[in-house]
Amino acid sequence: MKATYRVLAMLIAAGVVLQAMFIALAWFTAIKDMDDGLVIDKNYDGNIGHTLHGQFGMMVIPILALLLLIVSFFAHVAGGVKWAAIVVGLVVLQITLAFVSFGVPAVGALHGLNAFALLGVAAIAGRRAAAQMKAPEATTSVGVTP
Repeated sequence: MKATYRVLAMLIAAGVVLQAMFIALAWFTAIKDMDDGLVIDKNYDGNIGHTLHGQFGMMVIPILALLLLIVSFFAHVAGGVKWAAIVVGLVVLQITLAFVSFGVPAVGALHGLNAFALLGVAAIAGRRAAAQMKAPEATTSVGVTP
C-alpha cells in the first residue's frame, strides 16, 4: 500500500505539471488563432488545451486526490493521512479559485500559486512514502547480545 500511496502522490504532482502544459498550449493556441484572424468572444468555447486543462483539473486530479486519501488510511505512511488530507484540501481550494477567477480574474494568480503548493505537497507525500519503503524495518531482539 505504501507503493500505491507513493504512485498516487507522484501522479498528482505530475498532473499539476501536465495542467501547466495544457493551459500553456491553450493560450498559445488561442493567440496564434487570433493572429490568424479568429475573434474570441463570449461564444468561444476554447481549444483542445482548454478542454484538457478543464477535464483533467475537474476530474482526474480530484479522483487521484480522493484515492490518495483513501489509500492513506491503509498505507501506514508516517503522516500519510495528514499529507493526503492537505492534498485534498489544496485540490478543493484549486477548483474554488478557478471558479472565482472567472468572475474576478485577479484571483487567477492565486490559482497559479496554489498549483505550486499542490505540486510541492504531493511531491512531499510521495517522497515520504518512498523513503519509508527504503528504510529497513527496525527490529528489536530481547535478551540477545552481539
